[in-house]
Amino acid sequence: MSEPANQRQLPAGKIEVAPRAIATIAADTVRTCYGVVGMAPRNLREGVAQVLRWQDAHKGVDVHVRGDAIVIDLYVIVAYGTRIAEVAKNVRESVHYAAERALGMPVAEVNVRIQGLQMQDQAS
Repeated sequence: MSEPANQRQLPAGKIEVAPRAIATIAADTVRTCYGVVGMAPRNLREGVAQVLRWQDAHKGVDVHVRGDAIVIDLYVIVAYGTRIAEVAKNVRESVHYAAERALGMPVAEVNVRIQGLQMQDQAS
């Protein structure tokens, strides 16, 4: 007689999540945060931050895996006139929650780096 499905032993295995997938989760979460205009590339050229298209927003995220924990660095552009500290705090908490929930792995750090401000009337 066979065992019930919930009592079967599954073979041991390994699940790997690519850093790009983690970056996409983070970028999609940042997109929903109040005060964020967009993501910026990791390396600034000539001190001017350009806003990445949302399809390329993962390029504004650095992901490092240290042991069993994840460190996420975000490079964002915020709307001029918003409270930068509050926007950064909201982004950090939202990405931390979303990444841990999606991956089931602890997130050690989420670092938010404000790369620039954008006036409301500028096109993104």
